Amino acid sequence: MLIETIKAKEFKTINWSGGTSTELFIYPPSSDYKQGNFEFRLSTATVEVEKSNFTSLPGVSRKLMILDGEIEITHENQYSKKLTKFDIDTFEGDWKTSSIGKCVDFNLMTRENSKGELSAISLTRNKEINYPIEGHIEHLILYALSGDIIMNINEEIHHLQKGNLLVIDQIKKLELLLTANENCNLILAKILKV
Repeated sequence: MLIETIKAKEFKTINWSGGTSTELFIYPPSSDYKQGNFEFRLSTATVEVEKSNFTSLPGVSRKLMILDGEIEITHENQYSKKLTKFDIDTFEGDWKTSSIGKCVDFNLMTRENSKGELSAISLTRNKEINYPIEGHIEHLILYALSGDIIMNINEEIHHLQKGNLLVIDQIKKLELLLTANENCNLILAKILKV
């Protein structure tokens, strides 16, 4: 099992027509988002305009979680729905998608035989939870949206602070104990092969 912490200062932020986008992690590491040769990619984005159109990404499956604010997302000829904090929408990258509202969101993009799941965990100060990881997971990625947390991963201690990312690869068996040093929100991304 490989464990790596990536600090916020290492992330790449770019501007787009409606705000900014920050790439948190891309796999494999040598891949490039613009070339579309990644298996999966995690990013956050700020939507600073009232109405925005999503970039068409054929061959990419997307999961979008709202971290702050709220939007109404519309997939032409599919459906529309309102998203608020920690709500998730799953859609295909080639759908014609637009949104109304301003927010900060968390994006998981997967391609080919990779599939992903997103979830959020909120912990109050000094709270401890055991988070069992079941089934075959290629990668588990934890993003500290807020707070400060201690993680006991198979008896190995790791510290994750606000804005940083922890990547766990080559998972065979995983016992994860989370302890909050202060109130915190974690975003978990699980990547599976299908």
